[in-house]
Amino acid sequence: MKRFHVHVSVENLTESIRFYSTLFAIEPTIVKPDYAKWMLDDPRVNFAISKRGHAAGVEHLGIQAENEDELAEIYGRLEQAERPVIEETATVCCYAQSDKQWIADPQGVAWETFLTHGESTVYGQERATALAGAGCCEPASMTKELAPVAASCGCGPKADVCCEPRS
Repeated sequence: MKRFHVHVSVENLTESIRFYSTLFAIEPTIVKPDYAKWMLDDPRVNFAISKRGHAAGVEHLGIQAENEDELAEIYGRLEQAERPVIEETATVCCYAQSDKQWIADPQGVAWETFLTHGESTVYGQERATALAGAGCCEPASMTKELAPVAASCGCGPKADVCCEPRS
């Protein structure tokens, strides 16, 4: 069963952990110096917060798959959305190892679809896909539209890993 994902940028992580732990009546599943995550079953949500230099507020939304078949189903729907899609395979982001795709809705809200394969000891900026850099693997129109998406995991023109084209 898929899980809804919400990632919120916060100004004060400690205060926000206290608030959301009270709201959800459970402590976070993961706590790092700049990040916390709750894997909730009621409602079924992967809710994450971070203090990573972004403006406070909803950073992105997403759908977390639990297996390869669910991820393939979601990817198929994204292809039908007729919007630019960025694919990242074997990436590290948010202290996790994942395969993911990013898309922006018509209003520019970033959506992430992903399958997590394991944990990571780093947030992931070191391995972020170069979504905002020219000459990578995506057309210029995509990099402009998905610039906010690129920022969500620290992506930028200086990133050392390039995205892989979708076949």
